[in-house]
Amino acid sequence: MLDRLTWTVSPRAALRRGIRLTERGKLPRAFHLLSRAARAGVAEAEYRVGRCYLEGAGVPPSRGDGARWLDRAATHGHVEAQSMLATLLLHGLAAPRQNWSDPAIERGAGAAASLFSSNQTDGKPDFASALKWARLAADGGSADGQAVLGYILTSGPEDMRDLEAARRWYRCSAEAACPQGALGYALALAREAADEARQQKVSEWLRQAAQAGLPTALYLLGVITERGVGVAGDKAAAADLFRQAAIKGNRSAQARWGLALLEGQGVQANAQEGESWLRKAALAGDPEAAALVGDLYAKGGALPPNYAEAAMWFRRASEAGHKGASRALGMLYLTGAGVPRDPQEAAHWLRISAQAGDSKARVDLANLVLQGTGEAGDAVRTRTWFENAAASGDLVAAFNFGVCLAEGIGVERDERKAAEWLRRAADGVVNAQYWYGRMLVEGRGLDANVEEGRLWIGRAAEVGMVEAEVAMGELLLNGRGGPRDHAGALTLFERAAGRGHVGAMFALGAMHGGGHEIPTDRATAQRWFRAAAERGHAYAQMMLGRYLTRSLAGEQHLDQARVWLDRAVAQGLEEARGDLAALPRASAQIPEPEAQAVGR
Repeated sequence: MLDRLTWTVSPRAALRRGIRLTERGKLPRAFHLLSRAARAGVAEAEYRVGRCYLEGAGVPPSRGDGARWLDRAATHGHVEAQSMLATLLLHGLAAPRQNWSDPAIERGAGAAASLFSSNQTDGKPDFASALKWARLAADGGSADGQAVLGYILTSGPEDMRDLEAARRWYRCSAEAACPQGALGYALALAREAADEARQQKVSEWLRQAAQAGLPTALYLLGVITERGVGVAGDKAAAADLFRQAAIKGNRSAQARWGLALLEGQGVQANAQEGESWLRKAALAGDPEAAALVGDLYAKGGALPPNYAEAAMWFRRASEAGHKGASRALGMLYLTGAGVPRDPQEAAHWLRISAQAGDSKARVDLANLVLQGTGEAGDAVRTRTWFENAAASGDLVAAFNFGVCLAEGIGVERDERKAAEWLRRAADGVVNAQYWYGRMLVEGRGLDANVEEGRLWIGRAAEVGMVEAEVAMGELLLNGRGGPRDHAGALTLFERAAGRGHVGAMFALGAMHGGGHEIPTDRATAQRWFRAAAERGHAYAQMMLGRYLTRSLAGEQHLDQARVWLDRAVAQGLEEARGDLAALPRASAQIPEPEAQAVGR
């Protein structure tokens, strides 16, 4: 009874009673008492009322009212209120102080009135006000305030930054066992942790923050544990740290945990669960995760390929600035996989990737320009990229710049300069060896030298470049620049044909058809002619028509022959027109075929 009488007349007694009721879970009654003490100017009560509004404890939540009461407590010197207010201001969760005058609050109307007051914020950080309150809290000994001050001095506006002071404040906070301070101090040390002793120190402070359950600390400790930096490398332990941080909502950890599940790194592989976590990270805005999900659906494997799904995720990642995803989306539009085939749309996404610095996208865009696709400025743009990179010593760029000069992409055609750049690139780029060899053989931009050209093309063929294999096969077949070698030519054509080169397929048909230094095998010849014909090779279509007309491989199919000869004529091959007209006649009256158009 005496206690009740006391709190009715004493604000501090009301505060004590309110605290006890709060501890017993009687929040509405507690708030009533706390607000009475707060209106009397008791700083601790003001702080607790602010917390009640922020947490919705005994009163409907109101961020604006919470910030106003915290401001009153902070102004009265309450250190925890100063620290909390600094945090709210830093995250844009508190309105400017000049907007905090609310007569309803002053009259004690409380939550009901605040529902109709303007207490929303625009979400923009108020670094200046946050710095003021954080500094007061830090000077007052608040470990949380010291951590907030360290963050502002590290990541605030440029004119506020002081990394040395930030590190001192982080250390004070960390030594006072504040998890946020331990995390900040670890990051401050990491900037100059070049030796093992300092790396171990970073790992110790990160571990302290991780033990308190901070998601960012768990994630970063996982990263250094995975890499073995400052701690023993342990993929299983790293995966578990990623898992813990992922469950707490850290999107980077969700991506790493998803990848660990996908690839079985430190945990049993589970593609479905891995994709689910990657998807969560992607939906939370992680562009790398979105790109990985796109790759999953584009490449297939553990999950069935779904190019439409891949395109959706590549688009999400690209719009978040992922240059690799932009290129991948461009390639989908180029091939029509999962989206309508659209070279202009492909050029759009390749352009975005190329402008972001993706060297492969620059090459892809240049190839589209070569085919007459893209914007008016793309030719000049790609040529400029290659020229600048080539001037700095990039051999791949030197090759691409040489191609631009040889083909007149974004610059006036200059085969002499093209040959110079291609020769420079040929010392390290296989494609440049092939191009330079071709220019020597054809005498483009420099005096013809078939012997030297054959050597360069041969180097490119040796490492498996398909176009070089076909070109070298032709040189060996015809004996240009060196001795004839039909067996060697056959081997090169077989390699190239096995990887889908249509000209090589036709060449194999021609060689097996007779007249070359290998055994004649017309059944094999017809098989290769058919393979090339089905892929649109006009001469192969004509030869297949001839073979089927006169049963040169043991079978005669005049209807099929007509179809293939028709296709050859439709492609403008006039030689096939005579064969087509001769179809009604007996096969014995039709002259023997000749197939010398090797590689066409």
